[in-house]
Amino acid sequence: MRIAIGADHAGFALKQHLLGTLARLGHDVNDRGTDSEAPVDYPPICAEVARLVANGQADRGIVVGGSGQGEQIAANKVDGIRAALCNDLYSARMSREHNDANVLAIGGRVVAAALADEIVELWLVTAFAGGRHQRRIEQIADIERSTVSSGS
Repeated sequence: MRIAIGADHAGFALKQHLLGTLARLGHDVNDRGTDSEAPVDYPPICAEVARLVANGQADRGIVVGGSGQGEQIAANKVDGIRAALCNDLYSARMSREHNDANVLAIGGRVVAAALADEIVELWLVTAFAGGRHQRRIEQIADIERSTVSSGS
């Protein structure tokens, strides 16, 4: 799978760890930064990861910050992105199974590396269930389109 990944300074250490995990799992990873723990703004990094997913250059994206909250919000501003903050296994599974999440947000100050590995692995292998959930994904896309077309 082609995975775009990015982090701010607070998520840098966990992102570096996840690069090794993703490589071990055989994924093609596109690291969009940051490259150190020096303070950096996360919105441009998260938007870049999300755009790579939205335009098909990546199959999925992962964004890591201190809590993951801002990273999820920033990624979700890109049309076609369904970013989910998953700091536990249940949320990771449900975000894929019910919401077809295409970007995973994780809090590097919330989740230890071993749990992050489990979250990422589960998130990557969990399939979207479709069915009644597909209708809801389409409703979300309709909201997104109506917001864009109304000029809001």
